[in-house]
Amino acid sequence: MEDPQHSHEVIKELKECKNIKVAIDDFGTGYSSLSYLKDIQADILKIDISFVRAMVDDDKSRIIVKTIINLAKELGMKTLAEGVETQIQYNMLKEMNVDYVQGFLLSKPLPEEIVEEMVKL
Repeated sequence: MEDPQHSHEVIKELKECKNIKVAIDDFGTGYSSLSYLKDIQADILKIDISFVRAMVDDDKSRIIVKTIINLAKELGMKTLAEGVETQIQYNMLKEMNVDYVQGFLLSKPLPEEIVEEMVKL
């Protein structure tokens, strides 16, 4: 993302390929910003783990998560919440209509071979 023009060109080429989805990772931190939502044709907006962890006890973090989900939906994007570790987090995100979750609540990281077997089922 240090070279937005190059990133835009690469993403445009990837989007021309079948079955490839583009995600903006760690939204709300680092290089991710609102301008990327406008300029980059991403399919999925990944909500940073720091917001997911904090949202249970912090009203402002919860409002940020809910706003990210609503904004993504308005822009025609899916949302993925990173670092879901508790049932409370999962329930809150489900109530906010997040599309996907990832984290230890569902599974710890697995070797590639095991994931391939699971996908075949």
